[in-house]
Amino acid sequence: MMATADQTLTVSTLARTGIRRGFVAAAFFLMVFMLLGGFIGSMARPLFIIGCVFTGIFAWRVGISSHFQASLVLLSFTPFIRRVVDLGAGYDELGLMLTGPLLALIVPAVSLHEIFSRREPLGGRLDPLIIVGACVIYAAILSFLQWKVNDAASGLLKFLSPVLYGTVMSLRADRDEILEAAASAFTVILPLTGIYGIIQYVDPQAWDQYWMQFAPILSIGQPVPYGIRVFSTMNSPASFASFTVAGLLLIAYLRSGFLAMLLAMPSILALLLSLYRTAWIALAVALLFCLLFSQTRAKAQLIIFALVLGGTVALVTPPFSEVIGDRLATLGQGSQDGSFQERLDQYSTLWLLPDSSVIGSGFTTTDVGSAGQLPIDGMIITCWTMMGIIGGILCLCSLIWAITRAVRQAFLSSSRQAVLIGALATGSLSQMPLATILSAEAGFLFWSFVVLIPSSNLNREGRA
Repeated sequence: MMATADQTLTVSTLARTGIRRGFVAAAFFLMVFMLLGGFIGSMARPLFIIGCVFTGIFAWRVGISSHFQASLVLLSFTPFIRRVVDLGAGYDELGLMLTGPLLALIVPAVSLHEIFSRREPLGGRLDPLIIVGACVIYAAILSFLQWKVNDAASGLLKFLSPVLYGTVMSLRADRDEILEAAASAFTVILPLTGIYGIIQYVDPQAWDQYWMQFAPILSIGQPVPYGIRVFSTMNSPASFASFTVAGLLLIAYLRSGFLAMLLAMPSILALLLSLYRTAWIALAVALLFCLLFSQTRAKAQLIIFALVLGGTVALVTPPFSEVIGDRLATLGQGSQDGSFQERLDQYSTLWLLPDSSVIGSGFTTTDVGSAGQLPIDGMIITCWTMMGIIGGILCLCSLIWAITRAVRQAFLSSSRQAVLIGALATGSLSQMPLATILSAEAGFLFWSFVVLIPSSNLNREGRA
């Protein structure tokens, strides 16, 4: 049924541009809530969650690429809708509306029982996903044993829904189709988030200022003009920057023509204004990876030139020049960087605990702005804290396993798509010591791409 729906869609104008009906449905749904959500009051929150689930069901019935595009739209703009609703209905400490897109990610998981019932050989393609999923469940059990029911439920949703989605993608998705769908979606998403991000920096809107006054996030700056670390329509500078980096790479390599890159230009400036160095490093690592291959070398050189040119313009253009220049300068400080020292202190603090967190403490939801709370940065310390030393090592090794497969396929294949997947994977690898790449929208971004390897190659690995 999904194939028939997709074939019918290809005769439409939307399909010729790469935009699926799931994208349109998600965009229409969000626009309705943007206009009406602030007036509905607190009832908007459960209605929004229900709407996300039905949007996911509709998009999945159309096809997997349609659902993927819908998920990109929901994850990119739901935090913005949440802030609009909060301005009218009051701040929601739990952020209930943010669960809507994650529940939509679970919708395709209903098809897994059909796939597994066929007893087809999988060639070991799910091994990393299974191990990570088991580690996540272990962390949830630890939370349940401590009667942290809310933390366990929240952690399972944030960490397990991307794993389930990645499982479906690994078994049912076509690599080239998904990459094309992602590039088409980002061609629309990046101009919107980029322009809004610049506006947010220059003139933060009332809903953004209101949310920043209550949000327990220390890395978003101050709710005043020229004082914000841009997070655009998303929930943090990290989320926005990570999505932007992935979108820029996809558009650069899968869309030819001046117009596509011109539309993406605002997102480059917004990326710089996010001041999120981890994403800058990930983009640099991904481009360096692309330089290794003849199929992608010329485009990588062109992108690097465009980024250097754009960065130079930003560095000499007030009011952006000073803040971007100061942030870039910190990249050369090494061990003298305060953020680097804080991360080292986190490892020291954990090691000096009475049990050195051997077992793990499960999922926890704490306000890092509160006195005495240990900030958690990076996949290494996140896994160590949640799953303990043994479980954390298993989880990290599984992530590296999945990344290694994607990189290996880039060297085995001569296709531009395989190299692009490898570049995204190496970019994720560079983020692991500095950012959490498995939770919520970051996990979706990671697992959706890193598993897109042709099944024939994985079957060959399994036999070996």
